[in-house]
Amino acid sequence: MTPATWPRPEPLEDRLLVVDPAMGTYADARIADLQRLLGRALLIVNDAATQPASLPGRGPRGEPLELRLAGWTGDGEWRAVLCGVGDWRTRTEDRPPPPPLAPGDVVTVTADLRAEITSVSSLSPRLVGLRFDAGSESVWSALYRAGRPVQYSYVERPLPLWQVQTAYASRPWAVELPSAGRPLTWGLLLGLRAQGARLASVTHAAGLSSTGDPALDAALPLPEAYEIPAETAAAVRETHAAGGRVVAVGTSVVRALEGAAARDGGELRAARGTTDLVVDQWFHPRIVDGLLTGLHEPGSSHFALTTAFAPASLLESAFRHASDAGYLGHEFGDSSLILRDTLRRESRA
Repeated sequence: MTPATWPRPEPLEDRLLVVDPAMGTYADARIADLQRLLGRALLIVNDAATQPASLPGRGPRGEPLELRLAGWTGDGEWRAVLCGVGDWRTRTEDRPPPPPLAPGDVVTVTADLRAEITSVSSLSPRLVGLRFDAGSESVWSALYRAGRPVQYSYVERPLPLWQVQTAYASRPWAVELPSAGRPLTWGLLLGLRAQGARLASVTHAAGLSSTGDPALDAALPLPEAYEIPAETAAAVRETHAAGGRVVAVGTSVVRALEGAAARDGGELRAARGTTDLVVDQWFHPRIVDGLLTGLHEPGSSHFALTTAFAPASLLESAFRHASDAGYLGHEFGDSSLILRDTLRRESRA
């Protein structure tokens, strides 16, 4: 599938592939059609803002490298992926390997921001734990001065930070754009609410979509932090009780909701934690009935997650149709909507 090199100027014109698992069919639509398709559903978004997670740095011997933050792990520590030197037009997997680092080594980002390596993962020497040498407030200020958003080699020009935010972005938890929500304008969301749909949010630390390291990519997604407000948990319970449909905007919302429910015995409550939940064709969602997401290539971890909502064979056929019909892929590409039967409740028991 051809990647989108930049967002369309009018998000409501983005294409939308609607997949109906009950009927075994798919159909073409536009994002603007969500007002017709969702009806009175509860739509849950991920309101995490995107951090400037790409940091240029130098190793202890002056070697150039890139640190890509992959989330924080608590107690002032962060997880990061090391990338070899290269400009934004060079695919990460085509760069030379980064210099090997060991615990105790220091990476210099700027004169006022340095990071000490605290651990090296057994998954890959490129996945490290680190601790910045400034206080929490100073670190955030320094990150926003020195960092930039993770760049993609297929876009037409470098991405500014504002270009990788959703309309409703709040706290800077995500290291890459929670892209499923990108085409949702405030006008569309208010229109959905006016016709009877409900809106709610979670905050989920959406992680890196790829690293350029095959071994590390095979382990994605890494554990990610989430927070579910009491209002969102209550809205889910009320929607289910009324026989309505809960639709997640993005795979990060699925992981947050289903991960929290799995931790609490199937019941969704207000919660804050970290999930390592893997959602695939063997997983039976208890909370989510529908999913608005991008167009994910068969074989990817995001595609595997969508198979919890529709048969893989149907999703593969839908992806081939979308490719042949000129849909665009990746972060700024077109979307798909998978809607399950609202009468299905036995898997939540």
